Amino acid sequence: MADQPPQPPSGPDAPDKEKMEQIRRRRMEKLAGSAPSSSEKISGAGAEASTSLPTSQPSTPKDNASSAPPVAKSAIENKPTSTTPTPAANPFAKLGAQANSTGKPLSVRTDPSQNVLGKRSGTESDMQTPPRPAPSARKPNLAEESIEDYENRILAHIFRITLDPNQRTDSSNHKLIFLPELRKELEEEHAEIRLSADKLDGALMEACSTIPHSKPVFDYLLPCWKRIIKASKGLRGYAGQKDAILREAKRLCMSNCIFAAEMPDIFQREINLTTDVLTPYFLLEPSEDKGICPDFLEEAVARFAEDDMAKSMITKAFVGMSSKLSNMTMNDVYKPYIHAFKLLTQFNPITTAIAESPLFQMAVSANTIEKYTLLGPFFRISPLQQEVTREYFSAPKTIDRRHIATSQDALRLTLQTHQKDLLDIINHFVRASPIAKSKTLDWFAYIVNQNHKRRALQVDPKEVSSDGFMHNVTVVLDGLCEPFMDTTFSKISKIDIDYLRRAPRVDIKDETKLNADEKASEKYYEDTVPGTSNFISEVFFLTLAAHHYGSEALNATHKSLEKDIKYIQKQLTAVEAERVKVARDPRAVALLDIRIKRVNDVLENAMSKRMAIEGVLSDKPMQAKSLIFMRYVTVWLLRIATESNYTPSQTIKLPLPSTPPAAFDYLPEYVLEDIITNFNFIIRFIPDVMISAVGDEIIALSITFLTNSEYIKNPYLKAKLVSLLFAGTWPVYHRTKGVLGDVLMGSKFANDHLLHALLKFYIECESTGAHTQFYDKFNIRYEIFQVIKCVWPNDVYRQRLSHESKTNTDFFLRFVNLLLNDATFVLDEALTKFPKIHELQVELKKEAEQPSMSPEEREQKERQG
Repeated sequence: MADQPPQPPSGPDAPDKEKMEQIRRRRMEKLAGSAPSSSEKISGAGAEASTSLPTSQPSTPKDNASSAPPVAKSAIENKPTSTTPTPAANPFAKLGAQANSTGKPLSVRTDPSQNVLGKRSGTESDMQTPPRPAPSARKPNLAEESIEDYENRILAHIFRITLDPNQRTDSSNHKLIFLPELRKELEEEHAEIRLSADKLDGALMEACSTIPHSKPVFDYLLPCWKRIIKASKGLRGYAGQKDAILREAKRLCMSNCIFAAEMPDIFQREINLTTDVLTPYFLLEPSEDKGICPDFLEEAVARFAEDDMAKSMITKAFVGMSSKLSNMTMNDVYKPYIHAFKLLTQFNPITTAIAESPLFQMAVSANTIEKYTLLGPFFRISPLQQEVTREYFSAPKTIDRRHIATSQDALRLTLQTHQKDLLDIINHFVRASPIAKSKTLDWFAYIVNQNHKRRALQVDPKEVSSDGFMHNVTVVLDGLCEPFMDTTFSKISKIDIDYLRRAPRVDIKDETKLNADEKASEKYYEDTVPGTSNFISEVFFLTLAAHHYGSEALNATHKSLEKDIKYIQKQLTAVEAERVKVARDPRAVALLDIRIKRVNDVLENAMSKRMAIEGVLSDKPMQAKSLIFMRYVTVWLLRIATESNYTPSQTIKLPLPSTPPAAFDYLPEYVLEDIITNFNFIIRFIPDVMISAVGDEIIALSITFLTNSEYIKNPYLKAKLVSLLFAGTWPVYHRTKGVLGDVLMGSKFANDHLLHALLKFYIECESTGAHTQFYDKFNIRYEIFQVIKCVWPNDVYRQRLSHESKTNTDFFLRFVNLLLNDATFVLDEALTKFPKIHELQVELKKEAEQPSMSPEEREQKERQG
């Protein structure tokens, strides 16, 4: 019997206390640095609930001691005593206490299959469970940092200040500012020598006063602000006292920033407009230590209502940015100014404060708007600035086409990005507040009203705004119109014609009217209409005026440059020809060289500018938006003329009443003129944009006002309608009949009215009232015949002509009579010119054999021949 193994006890006892302690220590080592599992949380909760129960444990037989796994001695001995939990915190002891509360002996299951907590025994699980961090509650002996110590440490770290005269740097080797006055104050009060939020105001005052006057206080305060934000975002869980300390630090840091900008004398500093402004810090990236971040602006905005100095600090910084940018071009580093402005406009109170600034609009003439208003310098940046055109198109006389195209593409991409940023900024202004919206519209109105001279025959650049500035204004206003310009014209009814009689922002007093003289116009607009115009009407008429004085004026500049370049080239050739005459006089040669250089510089500047303008105006996305706006103007104008709710899906009944509506008569002439010039330019230079946007409204516009020509007083404006149809029939890509030819062939409205309208104007253009009318009529009639030639293959038009000859005999006979007169005159001119042509040919033949003419004379005679 002695050899038999001992019988197991009736109930298994728990391991002895020593082994239990080893298991506990081993588990705590494994749990150190990792989060507790869900099962441990449950066990912990149960253990905490049983702390009030008896904790006595039954004796542990030595036989069961071997069931505990061996624990490395070094692991136990090297465990710091400060982190060792008390036995009361032992989760196994609490489990034992809870199990023993029934009065029964504690049993430990040795059969893994009977382990209710898992497939493995508790001790085996302890050995194989991967390390997990222990919760803070498991470390009751860990010495936590007191709030006073945290306050002293975090304030010293944020503001890099110290009360220890021997501590000059922190642990990261950052220089610390010693505060002797604060230390002395604490010693006199017999207070603990440490930093606190209560004394932070004086501490910052003393720290800022130690900064050299040649160095901005912001260099110190702004990095402090960034450290406050970083510390605040680093707080986890409930940290009420810590958060209060950081909030006080944030408040005082912002207050001292305001003092640095508005009251620098508080730091015993003289006012310095160079160092005491935030302007240079707005130009840094927000992520940089000294950069202005959104959190800073948010805190400043929160003080606007109660502290005007906070508002002044921000607006002064923006004024400084605008002033610096006014002397820059697109060649300079201007992007930081745009990014800073976009950041500011993210806050509506800041946007409103900028608009309310007395400096927002302080220009007194057209040429000062782009430099002496707050928004002007941002709109001034353009590839049309002379410095930029010289940079991108240097040596324009020898530059190859590929280089020109590459430079134009680069300028377009840069300009597109810039104009998108400008539109984003203006969108924030019109949405920030009613005041900001009103001020912005006033600014745009001032621009268009001061630039009427841009459409004069001779434009003095010193009296008007620049081309690039006006073009940016036009594009941005096009963008403001985009939300209400849908393809169905659903919001066109919101454009109120009475806007022009309701104290309008746009001044049309000096503009020629469609069908009225100046006195009648003044009398009509003196009768004002009560009420307030809506935003859509405001933007619509502003954009219409901006097109006239902006992009359409730029088109006119492009045309005049072509003529100027040809003229200057002739002048340069003539000047260079004089070199032979003065070859023996060195002084005369030197003067001639100076003159040639001057003329050559003017020529190259003109050529560079023309290339830049062509690059800007050939921007397809920009022209597509412009075309959409002009389609809206077209439909709106037809609605006014027909007094109907016309849309392109409807048909106009012609002829219209002989007396046009008064609202139509007194509209500015440029309403119709800009439609025609815009369409003509796109058809000529970017026809693919026109192909994708062509609509029946263009045909309806031309035919309607050629049929009812009495609606338009200016005969040359009516002639431009014919030119529009003529340009639309030029072959484009695969379209042999041009952009409009197929529409003219297939449109029922055109089939019914086009031929009569053209014949009618053929008769009317016999007399235009100008001294050049005799020659003008031939140009107009040539274009009329080209349009008829385009549509003549359609048998409908032949039938219409036959119908006119039978039903409207007088009209048809007058047309035929004028046609015969023209044919007779042209034939007579041709026959009488034959002798003159023969004489020139003989003369040129002799010249080829024995040269005696100057190059200019020879060229002139070749043209005549």
